[in-house]
Amino acid sequence: MSTVTVKQVRGKPPAKKYEPTPRELRALSAQENRRQQRQPSPRMKVTRKGSVQQIAPDHADNDTAFLLLMESLGTSSVDFASSIIAQLAAIEARNSEVDETTLNHALSFAKGVRPQDEVEGMLAAQMAAVHMATMTFARRLAKVDNIPQQDSAEKAFNKLARTFVAQVEALKRYRSKGEQKVTVEHVTVNEGGRAIVGAVSHGGGTDKDAG
Repeated sequence: MSTVTVKQVRGKPPAKKYEPTPRELRALSAQENRRQQRQPSPRMKVTRKGSVQQIAPDHADNDTAFLLLMESLGTSSVDFASSIIAQLAAIEARNSEVDETTLNHALSFAKGVRPQDEVEGMLAAQMAAVHMATMTFARRLAKVDNIPQQDSAEKAFNKLARTFVAQVEALKRYRSKGEQKVTVEHVTVNEGGRAIVGAVSHGGGTDKDAG
């Protein structure tokens, strides 16, 4: 007759839950506020069916997902949103193979600009493309083997970096609709009828000293 014994095995105590520091808690709270202020928008998922790659929102409901994408790209046009996504998918595609990570990186950049209409949506997509090209030439610049390669990569990198700055300025101008604002802090009229515009401080001097 066999005897069965049960051996008691003591498991490892559960790991102590990490307690963020006060500074970390403030940063986490700020991050949560940032996330709440952003428009919800799904990521894109790249799948393969036979020899064809398919791009679709990674969301439970395709209609809702596409409406969210359209909103985040500043448009009410399905065709416009589809075109922007397809163009971003082509960035750095290798042999027509769309990289899901690269696509979502470019899309997140475009959405982060928070375009308000199609013009801003197109500019946001172009900014994403220029940024990624800039990083490509930054990598090449770090791996050059000779002076001609260095000069070529440096020239392209500088042009792309300047283009990006110009795009940011163009976006600012477009959003301001060309308006120019002049702010007057102080207007002081002295006894002689002279007006001083700007920040004015009165010390121990006289009007003669000020003139």
